[in-house]
Amino acid sequence: MSERYSRVPQTRISRLAALGQMAGGIAASALGEGMRQLAAGERPTMPDLLLTPANMRRVTDQLSRMRGAAMKLGQMISLDAGDVLPAELTAILARLREQAHVMPPRQLDQVLVRAWGPDWKRRFSRFDVRPVAAASIGQVHRATLRSGRDLAIKVQYPGVAASIDADIDNVAALLRYSGLLPAGLDIAPLLSEAKRQLHEEADYLREADQMRHYRRLLADDARFALPEPVDDMVAETVLAMDYVTGAPIESLAEESQAVRDAACGALLDLVLRELFAFGYMQTDPNFANFKWRKEDGRIVLLDFGAARAVTAETTVAYRDLLRAGLGEDSEALLQVLVRHGFVSEAQMRRHGATLSEMIRIVLAHVGKSRAGEGLFDFADRAFVAALRDVAAPVAADRSTWHVPPAETLFVQRKISGTALLCVRMGARLPLVALTSRHA
Repeated sequence: MSERYSRVPQTRISRLAALGQMAGGIAASALGEGMRQLAAGERPTMPDLLLTPANMRRVTDQLSRMRGAAMKLGQMISLDAGDVLPAELTAILARLREQAHVMPPRQLDQVLVRAWGPDWKRRFSRFDVRPVAAASIGQVHRATLRSGRDLAIKVQYPGVAASIDADIDNVAALLRYSGLLPAGLDIAPLLSEAKRQLHEEADYLREADQMRHYRRLLADDARFALPEPVDDMVAETVLAMDYVTGAPIESLAEESQAVRDAACGALLDLVLRELFAFGYMQTDPNFANFKWRKEDGRIVLLDFGAARAVTAETTVAYRDLLRAGLGEDSEALLQVLVRHGFVSEAQMRRHGATLSEMIRIVLAHVGKSRAGEGLFDFADRAFVAALRDVAAPVAADRSTWHVPPAETLFVQRKISGTALLCVRMGARLPLVALTSRHA
């Protein structure tokens, strides 16, 4: 982790000022780029002017200083395989997952005093002030109790919970003013759901309960290892748990095809069980939430703040999609997409033929795995370019842009993030066989 100390801005005014400073820098850069393109005889568009590498660096640097909900939204956008965003922008945004500012020791002590009292240090034989990880809502420290129990201590940044609503509203306003979103696009339900989930993630008492729940769900599954919270050391802003050893999940890339396939297969199977069996899902696929243990091949699951129940309606929607897809029925699949709100009626009326062709491309790619060994090669991205070209008219028609039901977006985020990990690992899995169990 690349580490930089800075105090977390806590007041609404200081956080708004930080966003304003970022917006001012982006606007100045866009103006300069626009003048340059006009002088070259080009016709610049607003997204082209805003989504430049220089502006993305401004965004990631400022959000990593702010932390909280603003940074979390940026991390959500960063989970892209280079299929939607240009690869260079995807790499820059990935810095939000890999580099974070951390609290100065004095601010850290203030948080721990509020949670555990002024004598909190007496509990430990060792407490590492330097964090072992830092993210959008909190940072993690390693410590050892006087009993010898090795712990990971998750400490929330001060002011983050109180700033969630304002952060999301401010980022949404920036998106509106930038022209990146059509004026008629209703994102209010999504913003409301994002606020709800982030408030839940900022409640460490709730996260401890989710951790216990997942330990029960996976008690008999030897493929996974989970920490256990320390009951008398859990507070709303501090979460103490067992320190579970493991290497970054990305280290799997150095292992054999069989090892990579086994780990990715376990994670994909977990997502399917969450959606279709448990009715409960940890919806944050950030790679930092997973570790891998070479000694026993187990995957360590961390961070349960984004765990939530999956509604019956969402499970039905995905099962309908799964059945239509396994049946290789493109028209049935398109009707399911419309019926469950993934695609709007307006998109269907204006781009029905294009949507059908997009589905045909995807089904043909998945269908390749039915032949031979029956393995789906996640590293084979040859279909993406064709899909992007066909989808271009739909993406360009801003008048029909549509936000699917908010809960499906959080579920889809987990599915897409898991698929991205499989892509990065070059996994080859029996996708049809795995999914058929839940149809």
